[in-house]
Amino acid sequence: MRLWVARLFGTAASQMLLVAIGWHMYELTGSAWDLGLVGLYQFVPALLLALLAGHVVDRRHRGRIVAACFSVQGAVALVLLLAVQLRHDSRGLLLGLSLVLGAVRAFQMPAQQALTPLLVPPMMLPRAMAFSSAGMQGAIIGGPALGGLLFVAGMGVVYGAAVAFFVLAAALVLRLRYAHMPPAREPVTLRTVLAGVDFIWNRKPVLGAVSLDLFAVLLGGAVALLPIYAKDILHTGPWGLGLLRGAPAVGALAMSILLTRRPIERHVGRTLLMAVGLFGVCMVVFGFSRSFAVSLVALAVSGGADMVNVVIRQTLVQLETPDAMRGRVSAVNSIFIGASNQLGEFESGATAALLGPVGSVVAGGVGTVLVALAWFRLFPSLAQRDRLVKAS
Repeated sequence: MRLWVARLFGTAASQMLLVAIGWHMYELTGSAWDLGLVGLYQFVPALLLALLAGHVVDRRHRGRIVAACFSVQGAVALVLLLAVQLRHDSRGLLLGLSLVLGAVRAFQMPAQQALTPLLVPPMMLPRAMAFSSAGMQGAIIGGPALGGLLFVAGMGVVYGAAVAFFVLAAALVLRLRYAHMPPAREPVTLRTVLAGVDFIWNRKPVLGAVSLDLFAVLLGGAVALLPIYAKDILHTGPWGLGLLRGAPAVGALAMSILLTRRPIERHVGRTLLMAVGLFGVCMVVFGFSRSFAVSLVALAVSGGADMVNVVIRQTLVQLETPDAMRGRVSAVNSIFIGASNQLGEFESGATAALLGPVGSVVAGGVGTVLVALAWFRLFPSLAQRDRLVKAS
């Protein structure tokens, strides 16, 4: 329960920080390209450090790694708070701190993913993943919404609240207790570092699930462009940006609650692919919408569809992976997630600079639908997967 609460506060703080940095950058430069660069600067260090991070996670205390990551993110929020108060904020500072956030998340994501299976039995893992996701989605709803409200009092207030949340999250994780068995010492070689890549490559359902998320969200994500939609297309202020940023999490929270009560037990592969296709359709609707209400609904439905993707994919990866490999496999998975999120933000910003924000979002949504259809043929073992837990 401590991990759940810690992730609740940590995720809320992270979302507040991301919303604040996005709005901060757009206020400073007014550039869609710079919004995309924020995502790119977070992705590059996460990509470069991911495999090394997975090796570390498999050999060190995972709870302490997560606590350290929360602490560093709190330090980033504190630096931004001081920069705003002293009027030393700049485009370069925001991009530099985005690099730090990317490096931290290279360690945080695999450590968090590999920690959960140590705390619950395998048969309860699908429900635990849904319950964990429900808490995270609640934080993703509350974080941006709270951040948007706090913007009324000033940007520094948002950064200050993020500092407090990160400190609390780190303190809770440090109090977490579980049986940590240090593995036998093994030299760091190219083979051990790349073991997670080899593991995923040889298990086609897992490869199909994680690569599907990569290409679908890479094309279909519109998060980086939300400040433009809020300000220039839907004509709302920071409060509207907070609601738009939190809308996908409303749908995701509702779906995660449903999945804790009625977990997906049959036809999981087909359900995964159909959910990703629905996500793409929602992005097309959002891209064309000029109504704030319709945009919120489209984003909420997309969040529900994405939650189905998240629960099936993460449960499948964890159940197929032995504990000694979970850090390295989760690190590879985090590369796919990071690429779909941070690199997707850069892709959105770059295509928006060429096609405009509407063209970028609509083209990405159509691309997501096409990817989901293609994966039916490219990964038949995934499309035909019936259950998460293989019948004994």
